[in-house]
Amino acid sequence: MARNLLKAGHSLIVFDVVQRNVDALTAAGATSAASAKLAAARADLVITMLPSSPHVKSVYLGEDGVLVGVPSGVPLIDSSTIDPHTARDVAAAAAKRGNPMADAPVSGGTGGAENGTLTFMVGAEHSLFERIRPILAQMGKNIVHCGDSGTGQVAKICNNLLLGISMIGAAEAMNLGASLGIDPKVLAGIINASSGRCWSSDTYNPYPGVMDDVPAARGYTGGFGTDLMVKDLGLAADAARQAKQPVPMGAMAQQLYQLWSSRGAGGQDFSSIINLLKKPA
Repeated sequence: MARNLLKAGHSLIVFDVVQRNVDALTAAGATSAASAKLAAARADLVITMLPSSPHVKSVYLGEDGVLVGVPSGVPLIDSSTIDPHTARDVAAAAAKRGNPMADAPVSGGTGGAENGTLTFMVGAEHSLFERIRPILAQMGKNIVHCGDSGTGQVAKICNNLLLGISMIGAAEAMNLGASLGIDPKVLAGIINASSGRCWSSDTYNPYPGVMDDVPAARGYTGGFGTDLMVKDLGLAADAARQAKQPVPMGAMAQQLYQLWSSRGAGGQDFSSIINLLKKPA
């Protein structure tokens, strides 16, 4: 995402706790800062992406955080996937300091980030959405205004709830077909031209050897980690409890990914769940 902004001609000031990420971007033309506060102090626009709600609170509300350093009036965009309540709380704190803030989580995976084809789900006032849309369009293909603050996160957790469930379904179907003797590529081709078609099958198939350039083709590395899926399904479960909305399939999916993580697969792409579901050799 940062590289695409550089390619579009923007000047970037970057900060990350992982130094190799900073080094890679400074080598590509960005300038580094020693903290989120110092990065924000020189910014015309701030974009963050962080693992979870506590990280977002720390980066924005901490003593060395964004809100301490950013000038009043500078818009803020958080593309983390977190719970809607945290998104709204941080946006409210930003508003008190004079900074309009949007929650803008993304979908599309690492491939979408690299290719600039992400979908951004944006929760913000309409005027802020129109202001930031041209920038988001340099990192993504689909820029969707979901509503007011927090609704971007609502869209994202619902999407990832379905994604986690559908990947398990695709994994079950591919494993069953292979165990019954059909060529997995043939099976995938039939599914992808039939009513079982879904993103987990036609774009991100979990069965090794079916597709190139997906995590299943490289030992389930370089994708969306199992532990991140566990986190996102947990966000959906928490939101469902607050709304008193049953999500039995989501709850089962969360338990399966949690089990897979407990067996050491937390850092593997979430499509590696297919290996949990394979029958013993």
